[in-house]
Amino acid sequence: MSSASDVLLDVRDLKVSFRTEDGIVRAVDGVSFSLRRGEVLGIVGESGSGKSVSMMTVMRLIIDPNAIFEGEVIYKGRDLMKLSQDEMRRVRGSEISMIFQDPMTSLNPVYKVGWQIEEQLHAHERLSKRSARARSIELLKAVGIPNAESRIDDYPHQFSGGMRQRVMIAMGLSCNPDLLIADEPTTALDVTIQAQILELIKRLRREFDSAVVLITHDMGVVADIADRVVVMYAGRIVEQGQKSQVFYDPQHPYAWGLLGSIPRLDRERTHRLPTIPGQPPSMLAVPAGCRFRPRCPQAFDRCAVEDPPLLERAGDGHLDACLLPVEAKRERRDATIRPVPAKGPA
Repeated sequence: MSSASDVLLDVRDLKVSFRTEDGIVRAVDGVSFSLRRGEVLGIVGESGSGKSVSMMTVMRLIIDPNAIFEGEVIYKGRDLMKLSQDEMRRVRGSEISMIFQDPMTSLNPVYKVGWQIEEQLHAHERLSKRSARARSIELLKAVGIPNAESRIDDYPHQFSGGMRQRVMIAMGLSCNPDLLIADEPTTALDVTIQAQILELIKRLRREFDSAVVLITHDMGVVADIADRVVVMYAGRIVEQGQKSQVFYDPQHPYAWGLLGSIPRLDRERTHRLPTIPGQPPSMLAVPAGCRFRPRCPQAFDRCAVEDPPLLERAGDGHLDACLLPVEAKRERRDATIRPVPAKGPA
């Protein structure tokens, strides 16, 4: 069992709201989780569930004056929410790095990609100009960019979307961070390059004992690389547990809805894949009781009046926010879908 000293990141009751003309948008509402050194945490959920906003807040990258923050983000014993901007800049990039979802808006269009990677190496690693350039070429090669020696002097607009994503991944890995936050890092990449990127992340973890937070819609990627899984819906965590627990024994109807919508190669295609009905709620006016209730086929009377907390209900560290008894969940789940089996340890 890991000791408390192994905990690298401890997010406690994080809340992020935005003042708008229509009211307060509660984008993240009481998210808590911890991450140990060398661990990979997969965060899954539909668009708008609060995944990216949570991790952008961890990085202190949300500077909107209408944003309201509550809670604690403890990293190596320090609350990042209380650091000054200068102190946070020393952490960002060197100790905590992030691969952003949209590389075109994350890369500066007026600077060459090599300069943008080298700038980070100069700032945090104190490398000479020649050493930083050599390291940048090495990183570009590692993420699968051909002719890296010449492409290092190209501008972002001269790369395709997938190539720009690889540049962002190279920047994220450049300083061998203790914590890497990867927001949909393989979305724009073909399966061959995706496998290479996942192998790079595994190598970072293996060689430097780095922790990884992987935000993704791809449950296959989560099954390949994650140790634990967090499922988010409407700004909250609705299920959290070891990968094997969430994949083999999902406890929340939303989680098993996500898993049931994945095509399976080991079964005959006899009918259409099941889908989750409806749309996620507006964060201006979330439903009373359980937030998933309007879309949940398993909802009953209590769901309309009780807001279920995230609790350990089976005594095995597996948390969920559903009012159904454990055996009732399993019975109803197995009547609708069978969960996707997880792969072996990464």
